[in-house]
Amino acid sequence: MTAGIDLALALIEEDLGRDVARAIARMMVVYYRRPGGQMQYSSLLDMDPVSDRVRTVLTFAREHLTEPLSVEQLAAMASLSVRQFSRAFAAATGMPPAKAVERLRAEAARPMVEDGRETFEVIAPRVGFADAERMRRAFVRTFGQSPQAMRRAAAISHNGLVASEVISELDQGPGELRLQQPMT
Repeated sequence: MTAGIDLALALIEEDLGRDVARAIARMMVVYYRRPGGQMQYSSLLDMDPVSDRVRTVLTFAREHLTEPLSVEQLAAMASLSVRQFSRAFAAATGMPPAKAVERLRAEAARPMVEDGRETFEVIAPRVGFADAERMRRAFVRTFGQSPQAMRRAAAISHNGLVASEVISELDQGPGELRLQQPMT
């Protein structure tokens, strides 16, 4: 299934451009361009527990990432004690509530980090991290690399596409070589 989504996004990028493909990927809650060795799906999609209480809490957390989300607050939303909620949540999702919220925030920040238009200090509070350092630590725990490394990898990937377009033009025959700016 994810291969089909990747293909569709590649075709959209080819026909309509990189920004449109990224916007559609964001609407679909998937990664625009997943680098090799990275997760091939978003855990935002993977966290769909059977329990209505846990599902309600996850939906609330996704919609309120910029707000403080304490385990006590989430437990109250589920109408459970903190201890009961923590156990039910971990059984339904495979991780504690705080870890799930951190993962949701990191995955929400990832497209902005890869895009490279804004600083980490601007991105962090937009997805609910207290500061850029906490976001960095969450990225290392969640993705195994820092936001800086992820941004560099995304830039290299994008620049590789521009280089392949230039090579394609060279293969078409002799003429004046003009480097064109990528469409943004």
